[in-house]
Amino acid sequence: QVQLVDGGGGLVQAGGSLRLFCAASGSIGSIDSMAWDRQAPGKQRELVARVTNSGATYYADSVKGRFTISRDNANNTVYLQMNSLGPEDTALYFCKAERKFPSSIVVLSWGPGTQVTVSS
Repeated sequence: QVQLVDGGGGLVQAGGSLRLFCAASGSIGSIDSMAWDRQAPGKQRELVARVTNSGATYYADSVKGRFTISRDNANNTVYLQMNSLGPEDTALYFCKAERKFPSSIVVLSWGPGTQVTVSS
């Protein structure tokens, strides 16, 4: 019942910036947090950043200080500002909506993914 649309990826040179967006619709009341994952070819999908409904944030060590996740509650949209990009950031980025349960976090929905490619 939750639908996500993500985008904003593209091709940038090393050192450049991109801003990803993710718009949620449907049963947004069931969402406890929004997050961004990324997956590079041959690698496992990894959590990049998360923001909870209370505003708490999490960042992977590899992106701390470079990426910022933020919310636009009025438009049910989450952004990922990515600065100082390097080739290691090249991946398919997925937005996801999560719900917190006592012993687990369940993914409610995935966005289709948006490609980020950083050239050197």
